[in-house]
Amino acid sequence: MPTITAGDFRNGVTFEKDGSVCTVVEFQHVKPGKGAAFVRTKTKNVITGAVTETSYNPSAKFPTAFIERREMQYSYNDGGLYYFMDMETYEQVPINEKDLGDAFKFVKENEMVKVLSYKGNVFGIEAPNFVVLQVTETEPGFKGNTATNTLKPAKLETGAEIRVPLFINEGDMIRIDTRTGEYMERA
Repeated sequence: MPTITAGDFRNGVTFEKDGSVCTVVEFQHVKPGKGAAFVRTKTKNVITGAVTETSYNPSAKFPTAFIERREMQYSYNDGGLYYFMDMETYEQVPINEKDLGDAFKFVKENEMVKVLSYKGNVFGIEAPNFVVLQVTETEPGFKGNTATNTLKPAKLETGAEIRVPLFINEGDMIRIDTRTGEYMERA
């Protein structure tokens, strides 16, 4: 089984530790004036969602965990279950609401996402990095108000709420970065 050392950690790397699968959220190589170098990491258990901060020796080895990413279409939700369909086999996969993650609030029905699983157990989804959504509720913008650093709240067609520039109006289509939840531009 392939291994990875703590010195090779990068954001998004997945590895096995004590029987659980972790992904690197943040990492920092630290070289103190005295003593040995170490890697300070913030890792997230991909199954439970628990985030822990740990320091490792850069030469510490861990088995690499391979996460399967299947392209699927978000079909519908029924109570706390959200259904995704494999477009080749037409297989429907239900995923519990708590396993979807923050970026899911920007996904609308019939949108393609990557369903993440480890050894057959589905634990989350990966939304597209950028989506175009319609603004359904926001205060009206004012002509000539082009201040670029002033933001106002807006509600999107998926129900998500973000902050947008003052010139954005209801009905506008906007591009959003699902990783940060930030407004990018008009679409």
